[in-house]
Amino acid sequence: MDGLLVLRNLAVTPLGLKRSAPTGVERIGIFPIVSASPERVVMGFDDTHLDFRVVVEVVPERNGCQVTAMTFVRTRNRFGQLYLAAVTPFHRIIVPAMLAQVGRN
Repeated sequence: MDGLLVLRNLAVTPLGLKRSAPTGVERIGIFPIVSASPERVVMGFDDTHLDFRVVVEVVPERNGCQVTAMTFVRTRNRFGQLYLAAVTPFHRIIVPAMLAQVGRN
């Protein structure tokens, strides 16, 4: 996953897209935290091509917890639509892998 992020940053930097959260902003990985509570964390930011949010919710259950991840994206222009089409296949692999790691901790 780290290698994919490096490739992504190399590809988008010349296009003027954000690479990660600004210094000093609380974040998880590269994602700035928008809001957080014991049950839910919302991460993401707005950029010139699209706005996105990643929501991770934890719901207590009798035998543990259910963890759910949701992504919300609003494209701002044609480039945002193309970018989203390019990264969606990777997200469909990465997000379930990340959630599987949560279950092991």
